[in-house]
Amino acid sequence: MAHHHDHSHPHDHAGHSHAPDNFGFAFAVGIALNTAFLAAELVFGYAANSLALISDAVHNFSDVIALMLAWAAGWLARRRPTPQHTYGYRRASILAALVNAGLLLIAVGAIAVEAIDRIREPAEVAGRTVVWVAALGIVVNGATALLFMRGRHGDLNIRGAFLHMAADAGVSLGVVVAAFAIMLTGWLWIDPAISLAIAAVVLASGWGLARDSVNLALDGVPKGIELADVKDYLGRLEGVTEVHDLHVWAMSTNETALTAHLVRPGGYDDEFLHHVCAELSHRFDIHHATLQIEAGSDACKLAPAEVV
Repeated sequence: MAHHHDHSHPHDHAGHSHAPDNFGFAFAVGIALNTAFLAAELVFGYAANSLALISDAVHNFSDVIALMLAWAAGWLARRRPTPQHTYGYRRASILAALVNAGLLLIAVGAIAVEAIDRIREPAEVAGRTVVWVAALGIVVNGATALLFMRGRHGDLNIRGAFLHMAADAGVSLGVVVAAFAIMLTGWLWIDPAISLAIAAVVLASGWGLARDSVNLALDGVPKGIELADVKDYLGRLEGVTEVHDLHVWAMSTNETALTAHLVRPGGYDDEFLHHVCAELSHRFDIHHATLQIEAGSDACKLAPAEVV
């Protein structure tokens, strides 16, 4: 008996939308504010001989590049599919997250190396200048973080932008504290020590982004989805006797896809398929499901777990 195949997947799953939210305004404002701020940090950092300000400027430069990449990836993700790119350009958002994670790690290395050199040879720092510039950083980075707050749970790139800006606001606060400490104690080693703390904060905020973006780039199951739970749900569907060739992966940083073979001797209808797709969207945030229904009379060559 021939297998029954169905590759339909409704696009109105439980009120979810496949299109990512448009954060164009947030990106434009964030890029403009952070570009102006990093320029101020570089100018006043050199004038004040503050490695903490200069290292934070290097980090902010990587943040500006990250915001630009994430913005461009979001724009590409909304473009329509083509005969050559049948899924569109959604995967550009994963590539952007991967590049952004790499930029963060490079910035960490550069800051750490310079800080270690400055610990060996401490230099005078103009504390008052550092305080005012870093205080401005708290305002700029805090305001930018708020622009991305509402989208931080649904998109890896938006989460990355939010975490970067929130971490930067905290780092700027640390720089202010360090400058006051230097003025009170005269201990010049505090400046490079804060630079190392900045590197640690950047590494902490960027490591999770790097891990998650590499996982998505390798078609890993997205964070927050347990494959065993998905298989258990499909296996308990009425009439389903077996689930095999199950794959779950990310099409973009905010859209997850699934393919699976369901053995259902009693056959299927459109209502069954629409219900399963809607439930996958509602339960697991899997919005793009493709299901192949098999009657079970012939052994499927993709049934063995080791066969992909």
